[in-house]
Amino acid sequence: MKFKITCLIALFLLAAISTSFGNGLSLNSIGPKSLGMGGAFIGLADDYTAVYWNPAGITNLDKIQIAAFVTDVIPTSTYKSEQYGIDAKSKSNHYISPNIAGYIPLMKGDLVVGLGAYVPAGLGTEWNGDELKNLTGQVAYDWETKIGVFDLSPVIAYKINNMFSVGASLDIHFGMFDLKQFGPLQYTESSTGIGLGASAGILIKPDKLLNIGLSFKTENNIKFKGTAENPAMQAAGAPKSDFTRDVAWPMWFGGGIALFPIENLTITFDVQFSMWSNTEDSLITVYDSPAWKQRVGDPKVMYLYWVDAMQIRFGAQYEFSKEFALRLGYYNDPAPAPDSTLSILFPSISYNAFTIGASYKLMKFLNLDFGLEYLLGKERNVTQDTHQVPRNNGGLHNTNILAISLGLCYTLD
Repeated sequence: MKFKITCLIALFLLAAISTSFGNGLSLNSIGPKSLGMGGAFIGLADDYTAVYWNPAGITNLDKIQIAAFVTDVIPTSTYKSEQYGIDAKSKSNHYISPNIAGYIPLMKGDLVVGLGAYVPAGLGTEWNGDELKNLTGQVAYDWETKIGVFDLSPVIAYKINNMFSVGASLDIHFGMFDLKQFGPLQYTESSTGIGLGASAGILIKPDKLLNIGLSFKTENNIKFKGTAENPAMQAAGAPKSDFTRDVAWPMWFGGGIALFPIENLTITFDVQFSMWSNTEDSLITVYDSPAWKQRVGDPKVMYLYWVDAMQIRFGAQYEFSKEFALRLGYYNDPAPAPDSTLSILFPSISYNAFTIGASYKLMKFLNLDFGLEYLLGKERNVTQDTHQVPRNNGGLHNTNILAISLGLCYTLD
């Protein structure tokens, strides 16, 4: 009976927060354990990646921990256009991100402080210019985007009592944005930027069979500064120009539950929401050069019109022994970009994601975590924009993504 009541409470909570996250420019899963559990981690948040998922969860760490993990994201996109006779496949590049974290419990573990350094967001794609020559007058150009954010997050959490914990972090964002495209001739740019944000979380343990987590991240605006180059501007005497561009990552919030129905089994559910409509309406680039302002536009606007998106996530873990645990997960990730602005350089696909993971205690103080996910994309058939200046690429778009994460955690007695 007690378990049935707990399940009913959990289902009610899941329904109550089901207006809540989607991918876009953000990475889907941070850390090998959460990745293996489908990123359903807000209500569990019991390892070194809690700084990202739910800062209150670091109160689960009752000993000093130092951890490092690396994630390799490998996207492969396809683009077909009957209108232009194109059947292209992107390069399967490896986008590798290093991450570290460390925590120190104070006041008998009720107060925990720490520092995380991790990559929460990124987007990358690169195409073979020879396969896109029908778009560019039979001349092969470079087509590539590379966007990444590295966060440095000091975090603090306090266990009020055995039921309630709260936590918060300051998030310092370091961003990079590289772009290559036809526009006209070979347009190339590179920029970096910095921004500030914050995160907060609550972890509630009303019963030994149930955890409840709530997590929130502020909107984070990064002002990028860089240099653009285009030989088409040579006649105007300005083949290069410095520029600025604001890129914002949206307000993010979500809720999750963790159920412990039987010994050694954990089941998690998350609902997560990103408010892309508030941040990704358009990207505005302001060039310093008067010649660029006159010929390219002042400012130059790239319309996106992204919409809010929600993810629903499920995860499970079974501990076969004190040394070995196995994990599985699933989540649905809807595309935030509408057909009218979909571009081969900013792929936005709806995914069904399937995950698996495991952990093994190598020694008493050293734990190895592994996670793997495969995001199966749903093909999009997009009609070419008929505006005077087309803002999308008409045709069939799809992307599949493989992500692998490996981590080591050292615990000090």
